Amino acid sequence: MNKEIKILLASPRGFCAGVDRAIEIVKKTLNKYGSPVYVRHEIVHNRQVVESLKKLGAIFIEELSEMKDPSRPVIFSAHGVPKSVPEEAINKKVFYIDATCPLVTKVHREAEALFKVGYEVILIGHKGHPEVLGTMGQLPENSIKLIETVKDAQNFDAKKVKKPMAYVTQTTLSVDDTREIIQVLNKKFPNIKSPTKEDICYATTNRQDAVKKIAPLCDMFFVIGSENSSNSKRLVEVAKKSGCEKSQLINFDKKLPISDIISCSKIGLTSGASAPESLVQDFIFEIKKHCKVFVEEFTITKESVVFKLPKTLN
Repeated sequence: MNKEIKILLASPRGFCAGVDRAIEIVKKTLNKYGSPVYVRHEIVHNRQVVESLKKLGAIFIEELSEMKDPSRPVIFSAHGVPKSVPEEAINKKVFYIDATCPLVTKVHREAEALFKVGYEVILIGHKGHPEVLGTMGQLPENSIKLIETVKDAQNFDAKKVKKPMAYVTQTTLSVDDTREIIQVLNKKFPNIKSPTKEDICYATTNRQDAVKKIAPLCDMFFVIGSENSSNSKRLVEVAKKSGCEKSQLINFDKKLPISDIISCSKIGLTSGASAPESLVQDFIFEIKKHCKVFVEEFTITKESVVFKLPKTLN
């Protein structure tokens, strides 16, 4: 085992305050009300987290109609839900606890407030993502326009717009890609209203900034996260754009590309906002079986954000 590899480890990485809060909400609800407790959609986009909560007594569903026992509590995931979901719960007399990340709720309230005072609202985000469905579902159907790419922004028909324009964004987007889309919108609509405080969340921005620092120094870059995790996929894109073409998402369902890894002298490593730190340590442990490993942590900032739990769980 003469081969030596340096792992450049990004910090911050892994769980953000919204994910920590959502997982804690499920655990506290189970402690307070017993099992089972239903969770609408994956509480966060990580299979290991979901499986660990299933073992504690959580039952994951996609719609409230799947609840076999409506007398049990249901929790809404960190990604947020359309307004129709809590309305359905109230109509069915189902007790619910909302684990929506407060930064996502902020976007919901922004979109609502803008619509109420007469703005045409654009949402920059990824079609079909639960957060996007939740944000669009705060307003009446077809009253919010979704833009995914720079091309979408360029093709947006300004002639059809009869109201003042405003935009909000999904919280887990690529900071740089979103900036490009906003530049196009600003050119097309010079008076377009932007959020008073940027919608892309602090954790997304910090994790992307850390990757930008490390990726140019690496032969390969790995992001530990799930295929359906928006923020994890964006980290891979950021690593590639920052100069490490051999960047990939690693889900622990797959075998590590060990032969490729041990041909490198430096690899970069981070994890998405819904990936537990144990997976990062498992990754490092696996590589140590094949070569000598030196880990160097790159810290760009310290995170101290904590979100309060719902009052019903205090």
